[in-house]
Amino acid sequence: MTAATTPATPAAPVPPVRDGRDGRDGGRARTRAGWARGVRLALLLAFLVVFLIPIYVLLVTSFKPLTEADPSRAWALPEVWTFEPWRVAWEKLAPGIVNSVLLAVPGALISAALGSMNGYVLARWRFPGADVLFTLLLFGMFIPYQGVMIPLVQLLVKLNEITEAVTGAQGVFYGAIPGLLLAHVVYGIPICTLIFRNYYVTVPEELIEAARVDGAGMLRTYRSVVLPVSGPAFAVVVIWQFTSMWNDFLFAVFLTGPQSWPTTVMLNNIAGAQTVPYSQQMAAALLASIPTMVVYVLLGRFFMRGLMAGALKG
Repeated sequence: MTAATTPATPAAPVPPVRDGRDGRDGGRARTRAGWARGVRLALLLAFLVVFLIPIYVLLVTSFKPLTEADPSRAWALPEVWTFEPWRVAWEKLAPGIVNSVLLAVPGALISAALGSMNGYVLARWRFPGADVLFTLLLFGMFIPYQGVMIPLVQLLVKLNEITEAVTGAQGVFYGAIPGLLLAHVVYGIPICTLIFRNYYVTVPEELIEAARVDGAGMLRTYRSVVLPVSGPAFAVVVIWQFTSMWNDFLFAVFLTGPQSWPTTVMLNNIAGAQTVPYSQQMAAALLASIPTMVVYVLLGRFFMRGLMAGALKG
């Protein structure tokens, strides 16, 4: 007869021995992390306040009557709030805003279209000398505006003479919006091409090869495969070119006449003969900045994604 065996009772788990120093070190680490987070937040708030100070001065001054708009009272709130500076600023600035819209909207779209096609060819349809051509194209980014001003004026004057001889129309290019538009589009081709070229390098090669196997040519591949995924790059170029054209002053003051002055030139001309209308100038500055702000708000979520595309390749 076999004796019954009693199962062995498992030994009780031995609690780990904790060193009191571990808890103290962890507490110190958490304290240091909290202090570091607090310092970062304080610095961010300080930078935010410094950034918002000019906006505060713009806003409060724009609602002051001329009798209160004085540099010595720039920080004080208006004693009498009025929209009169905004009304006067709009009346003076409205023609320039219309001219800027006629310049910046088609200019940004044309620049994006040309840059997209150039970038696509240089990124995906290689040809002998493509790298040399791309390098020479990028040199245009480093030519200062002042260096091309005289030959640019001579070119636009010559185009005026040609269009007048052919169509009879006078002042089509020099002294008008089309000439300023042409200058900005041509000058923006290098940076637009660079942005699109770096973006298209990130498009998988398999998509391009599959389109070629299916019999698609260069234009069909661009239209059906590449263009639908180009939204972020288009957002970057549109924001870049729109902002550049809207804020330009040098080309505008040299290449346009009084009837074609954009916002920046009109803004510069808002000044008094005896007294400086600070409230009107502040209101006009805010009005002039609204369109670029709206464009960035609408397209800003694509901006960094498109700008950083191609950062690791290309």
